[in-house]
Amino acid sequence: MNINLEYLNISEYKNLYRNLSVAELTEFAVRRGEAVLSDKGALVVNTGKYTGRSPKDRFIVKQKSIEDKINWGDVNLSIDEEVFDKLYYKVVEYLKEKDIFMFDGFVGAMKEYTLPIRVVCEYASQAMFANQLFIRPSIADLINFVPEFNVIAVPGFKANGAEDGINSEAFILVNFDKKVILIGGTQYSGEIKKAIFSIMNFLLPQRSVMPMHCSANIGKDSKTTVFFGLSGTGKTTLSADPERRLIGDDEHGWSDNGVFNFEGGCYAKTIKLDREKEKEIYDAIKFGTILENVVLRNNRTPDYDSSMYTENTRAAYPLEYIDNIEKSGIGGNPNTIIFLTADAFGVMPPIAKLSKETAMYHFMSGYTSKVAGTERGIIEPKATFSACFGEPFMLMNPVVYAELLGKKIDKYKTEVYLVNTGWLSGGYGKGERIKLSYTRAMVKAALDGELTNAKFEEHPIFKILIPKECPGVPSGMLDPKNTWEDKEAYDVKALELAEKFNENFKKFKNVSDSIAKAGPRIKEIQYV
Repeated sequence: MNINLEYLNISEYKNLYRNLSVAELTEFAVRRGEAVLSDKGALVVNTGKYTGRSPKDRFIVKQKSIEDKINWGDVNLSIDEEVFDKLYYKVVEYLKEKDIFMFDGFVGAMKEYTLPIRVVCEYASQAMFANQLFIRPSIADLINFVPEFNVIAVPGFKANGAEDGINSEAFILVNFDKKVILIGGTQYSGEIKKAIFSIMNFLLPQRSVMPMHCSANIGKDSKTTVFFGLSGTGKTTLSADPERRLIGDDEHGWSDNGVFNFEGGCYAKTIKLDREKEKEIYDAIKFGTILENVVLRNNRTPDYDSSMYTENTRAAYPLEYIDNIEKSGIGGNPNTIIFLTADAFGVMPPIAKLSKETAMYHFMSGYTSKVAGTERGIIEPKATFSACFGEPFMLMNPVVYAELLGKKIDKYKTEVYLVNTGWLSGGYGKGERIKLSYTRAMVKAALDGELTNAKFEEHPIFKILIPKECPGVPSGMLDPKNTWEDKEAYDVKALELAEKFNENFKKFKNVSDSIAKAGPRIKEIQYV
């Protein structure tokens, strides 16, 4: 079928390859020197200078149609249309006489909210990434395919930074009026995935659908659960439950018809990957999987312990490479929501129930903590906050997403729990990390409804409800203060974290009193 890209002003290219098979894309990528094969046949790509997202290089074109809807600031940077047009012209010229690899497919498993996308790539390996991560079309889908959004990815084109009106050689430019995402100067494929996620996060709330940076699964009782959590909190580990089918592990929407996966694949971290701990991910790394920045030994076996290129090593593979999945990518309206935090201060309860207001507060806060080894220079635990558990990808004011959450909690009587996968008994470096077996028992109790009618006591500082008992968990550890030998030290550390919560929350504007007052108490509590 003759595909015309003149609507994108792309012409005079050498060859255009549309929706090639995985085998064909693998052959192209290896032959062109973009990648090599591992011992299991995975495509191993080194992305060079950029081994992760480049947040300061992402810009949104400021246009009247969106100007009052975007949450402009340090996360959502703006550029003028003229800057976009000049770079776009340079990219189009760059693509002349080059082979182009193209993926046509979809984002969003629920048909009412599916977004047809076209990804135009300079590299075969990036077209393969799009093929494995997004929802793949049938032959019939391709006959009269019309994309609503287009991604153009040209890693080999380097911008001139300030001369081109941007910050560096790399750029991710989003133009809503032209429905184009322009990516250049970086080969890190996560930029493609997250740019599309950002688009969905902007479009769906305007249709009363809540976009979520979360994993989701469904039980044998057909009850759906979603897990929110930043890196290192256990989101992937806890959602991969042998007793429950995985809907998806990263990006979802919540409509009145239920939860649906945006993607058709997984983009899993592989650093320190161990088959005994994460069998599903380990076994998914085979022919058709793309490994990014993973070191290969001389015999082509991956060295998952090596961070020679980056700690952010990744594997991209289709969902069907995992056994226990919900093939439709759709679940019902969630019965339970789990917010995950790895609290290194040792003051948050292992599990707590949240009211609608405290749920909205903690959703907007998106708290976890970083510890030594997660980032250079971190010696002591550091509190980190990411609004909606995905601030870099949320283009609108966090209040918009929080209000959607609150409405859905009310409408579907969804229970919300905060689960701490971090430390007790004194915090990081002094206490102990909560055993995974206990965390699994707490999550299971929440999902099975065993905590619905439990007796709770409100935490005097954080205003969250701590259960008196939880099946499979020692009752003495449920109140974190009980695990500290020095109770006054607990109070001091809890106050310290509470102040960080309150300081972070000051940045939010136009927040209702009921949400703002759901934050931690400080003045009302007397500390010795």
